[in-house]
Amino acid sequence: MNQTYTLHTHTIGFDGKNSVQDMVSAARDTGFTTIGFSNHFIVHPKIKQTKMYKYSVRGGYNNIYSSDFDEAVSKFISHYDELYKLQNGDMKILTGMEVDFFDNPQWLHGFEKCVSVLNPDYIIGACHFIEYNNTLLNSHDWKNADYDTQNILIKMYWDKVARATSSGLFTWMAHLDLPKKANIGRDDKWIPYETNAIDAISKSGTAIEINTGYYKSYCYEPYPSPRILQMAKEKNIPVLISDDAHAASQIGRHFDEAEMLIKQFNLQKFSQIK
Repeated sequence: MNQTYTLHTHTIGFDGKNSVQDMVSAARDTGFTTIGFSNHFIVHPKIKQTKMYKYSVRGGYNNIYSSDFDEAVSKFISHYDELYKLQNGDMKILTGMEVDFFDNPQWLHGFEKCVSVLNPDYIIGACHFIEYNNTLLNSHDWKNADYDTQNILIKMYWDKVARATSSGLFTWMAHLDLPKKANIGRDDKWIPYETNAIDAISKSGTAIEINTGYYKSYCYEPYPSPRILQMAKEKNIPVLISDDAHAASQIGRHFDEAEMLIKQFNLQKFSQIK
């Protein structure tokens, strides 16, 4: 295993299963020298009207959703304070966030103010929600849509990824080709939309991750797909490995397989760790 850090992680109180201390211990046991915490930062006036919000409350991780930026900042200030108290140990601990991008001036202005207050070490860009027909739809909702609506949502997803990375806000983009989590958007007709997003990522200088969180016993299949990794190779887009760990037991999962993909596609490694 070549990469000795993990930066895409989630903890209890948000949508993780374990405490910060448990995650640090697991990272140390795995042989990592650095761990970053990137809990979800999802802010939208209608976010608490979504189907996902009631599940989050039921599961005890409603900290990931906020109706306004003040609410979100207050959650992260206390979260980061906990991280700062642990930063004098043998493990390097970084402050991050996984941010859902919403493309409107009010959101952009509000988020930039939050960054100036929180000053995270890195920011992961994500697009879990699509605004369609005045409703926020999470990726879990996409699989229940009819075929024509699914096609609209997949197109909107890739367009949103392109706009998100063009914003210049993010250190890297998380789990590209997220629609396949809903088992949609796999066929070749989406290549032009994927290509447009990859072009935007390349122009912005943003990295992407090989996310090892999607694994089935009968096949290893990361985000993004091999065809997107090939595009990343052709555009010299740097990549890093992310376990997207929501539990201590998931720290470092399938990193060896991801390293093999990096070698297979001769990908450029991300190297901007502070």
